[in-house]
Amino acid sequence: MYNYKSVCKKIIVDTITPVSIYLKLRDQFSNTILLESSDYIAKDKSYAYICCNPISKFYIKKNILTIEYPDKVVKKKKLSDNSNVFSELSNYMSKFNVKEKHKKNNKFITKGIFGYMSYDSVKFFEKVEIKNESYGDNIPEIFYSFYSEIIVVNTFNNEATLISQSGNLNQINNIEKIIKTKNISEFGFKLQDELESNLKDEEFIKMVNKGITHCFRGDVFQIVLSRKFAQKFSGDEFCVYRQLRSINPSPYLFYFDYGSFKIFGSSPEAQLVVNDKKAEIHPIAGTFKRTGDDLVDSEKAIKLFKDDKENSEHMMLVDLARNDLSRTCSNVKVEKDREIQFYSHVIHLVSKVTGELKSYSRDIIGSTFPAGTLSGAPKHMAMKLIEKYEQHNRSFYGGAIGFIGFDNEFNHAIMIRSFLSKNQRLFLQAGAGVVSKSDPKNELQEVYNKIGALLKALEKAEEI
Repeated sequence: MYNYKSVCKKIIVDTITPVSIYLKLRDQFSNTILLESSDYIAKDKSYAYICCNPISKFYIKKNILTIEYPDKVVKKKKLSDNSNVFSELSNYMSKFNVKEKHKKNNKFITKGIFGYMSYDSVKFFEKVEIKNESYGDNIPEIFYSFYSEIIVVNTFNNEATLISQSGNLNQINNIEKIIKTKNISEFGFKLQDELESNLKDEEFIKMVNKGITHCFRGDVFQIVLSRKFAQKFSGDEFCVYRQLRSINPSPYLFYFDYGSFKIFGSSPEAQLVVNDKKAEIHPIAGTFKRTGDDLVDSEKAIKLFKDDKENSEHMMLVDLARNDLSRTCSNVKVEKDREIQFYSHVIHLVSKVTGELKSYSRDIIGSTFPAGTLSGAPKHMAMKLIEKYEQHNRSFYGGAIGFIGFDNEFNHAIMIRSFLSKNQRLFLQAGAGVVSKSDPKNELQEVYNKIGALLKALEKAEEI
């Protein structure tokens, strides 16, 4: 058992931003991560997290589980696709006992682990064979870390709480000095060559037609088919994140640095939220492109709300979310039905499905993963067809990233509108929900609509 008694200190940060804090700390601590939110509805519950000094890691790569403990003990274990990953994860998390002084008077979360599950990790939760055809974007299927130091910024009242989970007050004082320094190291960013893709437009349209055929046959009601893009670059990819958070503000903004690769994005959609035995899924399906004219966009929003094809697609995924939650929850209901939400480049239909956990188990994570909005319905058959028709394994795309609490909280975003940086290449991916009424050319355009903010961020990043 690893016992910790955390210490904390509050400071005012009215002249400092979470981004500037991250830029200062990443020079001193490797593998620092940043989580933010532009959810204006949250107000006084809006927090940004900067986590540094990962003292323990849990990760799975090519079915090898590696655990690096705080005392430098390293354990490895060979897993099969039938292994109970959540049992392994729960056993790992049970090794930590963290007592917090700051918890009583604050609403933020820190007592837990931060990390991600790639789409490819679904092989541990469902009987779906994941191909091993990488586009150069292969990463560990699952990666979580326990961070010694965490800075929590309340962006509503400009107050930061500096926390050392290991009780190191000297480290807190050191971090405060770093945060208050005036110097920030910034580096430029430059695009190299043209944007690449693993599919030509006509090849994607051909794949969509195959999906439509399966919908007509009744094999699936909907299937989400996607394509990859890659962009070579030189310099600092954090410039892309800075532009992306400005161009496409979203409820989930994140930048996770793992040294040999980085994952960052601006996701509009939660994979799963669990708090106080209440579970939530927020299906997003139904997409129209924005024009830049607010009046025209308002008219398009009304058209989207009334569109038969988009509504049919959306309700399939709401039903799927209800079914997923019903496996572990009671009193499952749709709390919000087809709300219109505006983003920088698209308009979405968004619902909220909730349930009350019968008894807490991390099995709820697997039973709701991946999101139906990234796979289709019925989910199992849709995933089998995705493996059949998409040329490469999805890697990070469609996975989930966020926080798992020792007290059973869970909050993860779906990795969409996101980048993976590896070997001086930025990978991005987007898909379209294919149904029997789909027009292949419209589905192709939907992909370009969804990556619009990402491409703009790439272009604008050169200006920093």
